[in-house]
Amino acid sequence: MAKSVIIKEPYPPGDFAIWLVIYVELVTFGFMFLGYAFSRHADVVLFNKSQLLLNQTSGFIDTLILITGSYFIVKAVNLVKNAKGEQIIKEANQKASKWIAASVLFGCLFLINKLLEFSDIFGQGISLGTNKFFMFYLLLTMFHFMHVTLGTIILFNIFRRTKASAYSAENSRGIETGAVYWHLVDVLWIVLFPLIYIIR
Repeated sequence: MAKSVIIKEPYPPGDFAIWLVIYVELVTFGFMFLGYAFSRHADVVLFNKSQLLLNQTSGFIDTLILITGSYFIVKAVNLVKNAKGEQIIKEANQKASKWIAASVLFGCLFLINKLLEFSDIFGQGISLGTNKFFMFYLLLTMFHFMHVTLGTIILFNIFRRTKASAYSAENSRGIETGAVYWHLVDVLWIVLFPLIYIIR
């Protein structure tokens, strides 16, 4: 009686290098979050008063944008991971390209919305030297902005590869790596948004 062979997928998904990057990024942001928390504890009144100058609606919109973009990426990854056979692979990549294109669009929307928010903040005469709250606000949000920019570029390159039908069930590491990075960006914002914009 023939025994069935179970092929285990490599775990975690994506390249090992991306997980090293994620570890470094989480540690870096973790220290910045802790620095913010301790500074806020030392001067709650200043932090609460300064927080009122932020646009919470803009921050909430950013949250929806990133979460929706992550959903689109999950849809794209699932399509190519289940694609076997030349014709099915081609069809799956074409469908995935649309989901990735939507993710790229949402990444750009986040960047535009954040630039408008920065413009408003700087228009009020606020800078890194205004006070500790705005120092942390600008450092954290600008650092995260850079990550979203990189993530959007990565997704655009994945979009180009899906248009060339480059991914399949046997070759999905590239798209998984990009997805993992974007989910990192998403998770960091989910922590950053309530910490900076809401918690008082």
